[in-house]
Amino acid sequence: MAKSVFKDPEKTLYPKLPSVPDLKEGERGLVKTKLHTFTADDPVGPKLHWNPIHREDQDPWKDFREIMRIEWSMEITYRHCLGKYSKFFIELENKKFFATECPKCGFVWAIPRPVCPDCLEITKWKELPGTGTLESFSISEFVPAFMKVELPYVLAMVKLDGADSLFTHQLRNWGTDRSKIKTGMPIKVAYTKEPVNHPMLLMWFEPA
Repeated sequence: MAKSVFKDPEKTLYPKLPSVPDLKEGERGLVKTKLHTFTADDPVGPKLHWNPIHREDQDPWKDFREIMRIEWSMEITYRHCLGKYSKFFIELENKKFFATECPKCGFVWAIPRPVCPDCLEITKWKELPGTGTLESFSISEFVPAFMKVELPYVLAMVKLDGADSLFTHQLRNWGTDRSKIKTGMPIKVAYTKEPVNHPMLLMWFEPA
């Protein structure tokens, strides 16, 4: 049941799920992926329940507190069309960086936009030199395991020369002294020499 941790007894700490050891393979019955079953406490508790007359012995969900936890692995394969953005990725493979330019207002979008959000005009492709300026950045010490990137991970927002918007991507090869990463520093687009799984990984940013 919920435990009071505040001076105000009406405020309570929600209890965590109980720590229950996993069932061994021979104990899982007909469900091979079953880890364990347990009875969960009322996570709200009588102090915070929506019903003002609710008491500890009046859990409205008492018939639904029996829980089964399973371990389930899923692998999903997508066939994804890159659509009107395809030329951007095609040209990255050719080690060229393309943005789009609005023929009406002249705004150059990088990340490219097939339609100008301001004018609603269909844009035109425009090659950029692949150089720019670091406008902002963040440094992450931890990232999801599936990303498989070097740590710390530096996410950079770059104003590319010839573009009017910012482009966000990873900053690599900046050395070991993070104090040298500063807004205003010159940046260039770098391209991979090795095959990648996703075309977005064909490029990254580096100090120029």
